[in-house]
Amino acid sequence: MVDPLTIVALALLVVGVAGSVVPLLPGALLSLAGVLLYWWQSGYAEPGPILLVVLVLVGLVGVIADYFAGAVSAAAGGASTVTTVFAAIVGIVLFFVVGPLGVIVGVMGTVFVVEFYRHQDPEQSLRTAIYAAIGMLASTVIQALLTVTILVTMVLVHFL
Repeated sequence: MVDPLTIVALALLVVGVAGSVVPLLPGALLSLAGVLLYWWQSGYAEPGPILLVVLVLVGLVGVIADYFAGAVSAAAGGASTVTTVFAAIVGIVLFFVVGPLGVIVGVMGTVFVVEFYRHQDPEQSLRTAIYAAIGMLASTVIQALLTVTILVTMVLVHFL
């Protein structure tokens, strides 16, 4: 018989993968919770200490990618902090109105409009908006790869 906490831990890992591609669902944090719950329910035996540290570090990289990649890429494209904050707010609101596509369109549109207002340069504004969108999409891909890696590793730990 499988321990109920093991099922919950593995479910958290699966939801973590889904959360890496669904906006506003903290995929990497859910994956970390799954790893730590599994470790706790095993009496701190599985995964071993080295693998545990590696998995936690991979999860933390996912968290950093989740929360900072969009802002870093927008800043790399030349966006101001005010632009980034406005874009984040609009993206969150549009997520609830239009869904995941609303986040990307909202962020790109907001970055373009605010940066155009600041510089009156459509080319620079468009470049900055594209940087922000690429950063968001890259963040999603990175999170998906990291959370899938954590899930596969933990499934192997469980069954091997």
